[in-house]
Amino acid sequence: MATKTNLAIAGASGRMGRMLLECAAQDPAIELIAALDAEQSKAIGVSARLFGANTDVFVTDTANALESGDVLIDFTRPEGTLAYIAQCLQQNAGIVIGTTGFDAAGKAQIEAAAKEIPIVMSPNFSVGVNTVFRLLALAAKSLQDGYDVEILEMHHRMKVDAPSGTAIKLGEVIAEAQGSRLEDRAVYSREGHTGERERGSIGFATLRGGDVVGDHTVIFAGAGERIEITHKSSSRMAYAKGAIAAAKFLASKPAGLYDMFDVLGLREGKS
Repeated sequence: MATKTNLAIAGASGRMGRMLLECAAQDPAIELIAALDAEQSKAIGVSARLFGANTDVFVTDTANALESGDVLIDFTRPEGTLAYIAQCLQQNAGIVIGTTGFDAAGKAQIEAAAKEIPIVMSPNFSVGVNTVFRLLALAAKSLQDGYDVEILEMHHRMKVDAPSGTAIKLGEVIAEAQGSRLEDRAVYSREGHTGERERGSIGFATLRGGDVVGDHTVIFAGAGERIEITHKSSSRMAYAKGAIAAAKFLASKPAGLYDMFDVLGLREGKS
């Protein structure tokens, strides 16, 4: 019988946490060992069964249950993620990071931690979105001259960072495929008399409202034609399944910083 992956899930009472617990409960290769939430959460001390788990693990505010080789999945907020990373370092556990909105210092902390523990970090864990990343790299190479790039994203009203981490990653994929850097081309807002669109810029538009899980469209606008590549999420289950796959991938990996291309075998040059 194959060895199970011992898993802890952060943000257990939240929307994504509940979906992760439900997905983990359906996977016979996963053993849920901890369900975590913020110290002030009303879920502390409550059975994780109430949030979708299939075992009587009680929600706690620390990752002390983790041991070497275990994996934590975290889709919370940057400050929470960094605190969990510190605990994972102490206990030599891996971590799957779906949190977005890190500043440069936060990203540097994650990169430093990856020298000691295995980490999978991605702005989006959907198989479909990661396939779109590959498609965009191809499209961006073909549609360089004479095509303007615009990225439109919409999320639910509760999302706190903008543009989304996925939208930024889409821009990074396009810029890299065209031999440039997103920071040299990105235009995140337009207001007032902006003048003509700067050639080579990558524009972003952000929408927030309702309960939209996540919609992303990349537009290549040329003379006489427009190419649009769109991905729409109707459920967080796609993200949860990808994160669970990442956790199982991570359980057997050495220290390092991985992403979903590694998990899915989409890395260019690898089968």
